[in-house]
Amino acid sequence: MDAKVGDDVFKQDPSVNELQSRVADMFGMEDALFCPSGTMTNQIAIKTHTNPMDELICDKLSHVYKYENGGYAYNSGIAIKLIEGKYGKITADQVRASVNPNYDWLANSKLVVIENSCNTGGGTYYTKEEIVPIRDACTDLNLRLHLDGARLFNVLVETEESTHEIGQLFDSISICMSKGLGAPVGSLLLGKKDFIARARKFRKAMGGGMRQAGFLAAACNYALDHQVDRLKIDNDRAKELGKILESCSYVESVLPVMTNIVIFNLNENITAAEFVKKLESKGIIASAFGPQKVRLVTHLNIDEQMMKQTKNILKELSS
Repeated sequence: MDAKVGDDVFKQDPSVNELQSRVADMFGMEDALFCPSGTMTNQIAIKTHTNPMDELICDKLSHVYKYENGGYAYNSGIAIKLIEGKYGKITADQVRASVNPNYDWLANSKLVVIENSCNTGGGTYYTKEEIVPIRDACTDLNLRLHLDGARLFNVLVETEESTHEIGQLFDSISICMSKGLGAPVGSLLLGKKDFIARARKFRKAMGGGMRQAGFLAAACNYALDHQVDRLKIDNDRAKELGKILESCSYVESVLPVMTNIVIFNLNENITAAEFVKKLESKGIIASAFGPQKVRLVTHLNIDEQMMKQTKNILKELSS
């Protein structure tokens, strides 16, 4: 609350300016734009990269498709082509096969979006070695490549790759500060200066222009100072929960646990809605991700005692 603030619409908030410069430098990008949410940064990126009647290519589990209210169509007037990847991950060959020929009746293939980590895929992630061929395909085919990096720092503590080397692979990146990093509000869109200059106009049109936003930016700077390395704790705790769930009688299967997300399928004896309500009665909050699918997410507000209690409850429900 002691942050220095100004009017960010006029680029006069020193705390916002500091955050934008800091994160852009981290990823080797020219500029950055602070926004209220990751959905907004994704939608601005799509709008800035495309024109009406273009087409976006992504995995069928992608957040930009499933959880952004059809914004690609509403905001940008574009089509979408869905790829059947593996746990939310696509390959360069799939990208190449998805590009439309130049016919009057087909949308213009323009933008590829990948998500790292992939929320609905169970927190799965791409390594640099997996991204490079996709980058090469996009370059060959004159496609733009955007990264929905909502939980990217959870990935980087696992792969030990640098922000800078990942940043060089994308035309734009969305970074969320309010998930694993724990800031109350905020995401950043990264890209070249002319890209961000145009993105600022779309941010304003979408209602994302804020005044004394430095109070929010200061919390994001704090998160970068103090909360990055500890994300490994969240990832490790999620893996512990995944192992326990694999042996529980009510679980049909568990998706591979790679970061801080655990997604599991229940057997036919109980629905996800019933199971989530049962957990809530015992003080555990989870999300139903389908009729038989449940998601657990570990985060910085969970301590060791909470973890112990959660593991015991999951085992008890199996007896």
